[in-house]
Amino acid sequence: MGSPSPEAGALAGSEADGEPIPISAIQHAVYCLRQAALIHLERLWAENRLTAEGHVLHLASDEAGSRKVRGVRRVSALHLASRRLGIAGVADLVEFRAAPDGRETPYPVEIKRGRPKLYRADEAQLCAQALCLEEMTGRPVPEGALFYAETRRRTVVPFDAELRTLTEGTICKLQEVFASARTPPAVYSAALCRACSLSALCRPRLVAKSALGWRARALAAALGGESGGEGGA
Repeated sequence: MGSPSPEAGALAGSEADGEPIPISAIQHAVYCLRQAALIHLERLWAENRLTAEGHVLHLASDEAGSRKVRGVRRVSALHLASRRLGIAGVADLVEFRAAPDGRETPYPVEIKRGRPKLYRADEAQLCAQALCLEEMTGRPVPEGALFYAETRRRTVVPFDAELRTLTEGTICKLQEVFASARTPPAVYSAALCRACSLSALCRPRLVAKSALGWRARALAAALGGESGGEGGA
């Protein structure tokens, strides 16, 4: 699980009040909707080695600035927003590349620790940035890139229909969570929960157990014990 993005602090306390949802919450929600609610609704946070490394990695990209590199305008720590989707945040880096029509095409680049993941949380976060850029610039944003510190390479991410649907669907789920002000119940997943710094606060194994199921088992055991007592009398 990554550290909260710069916008998380700026928007803390505002999501449930109708303010924009932080773009970083989309990454958390794709990973685990309960995790997103714990962080952005209940304001819970805990560091582990993975989140600490992610925080240190982002320090270099948190300073706003603009420069040209080989003819490409590169803007770091760019503030983004989409009124249509109700989201806002800060992009690590956006490259503005010259297009054949003489205008610039935005190309978002998100910096991540580790290496590419099997689930699409990072891709959805990047896609949300692209949706903001499209609304802000009026230009199509067909692709972007994720830069992973461990591999030190960019992974190109096409913003196809499937990813856009996942991203907008996740935003809708977040809006429902914030509107209801209710944290979703835990669903334990060994692979995801082991890497989550909130595991000790979330207690997924315990919370995921059904109270009704426990009551039914306890009642069945008690009735079974009574039956056994009567049969032996």
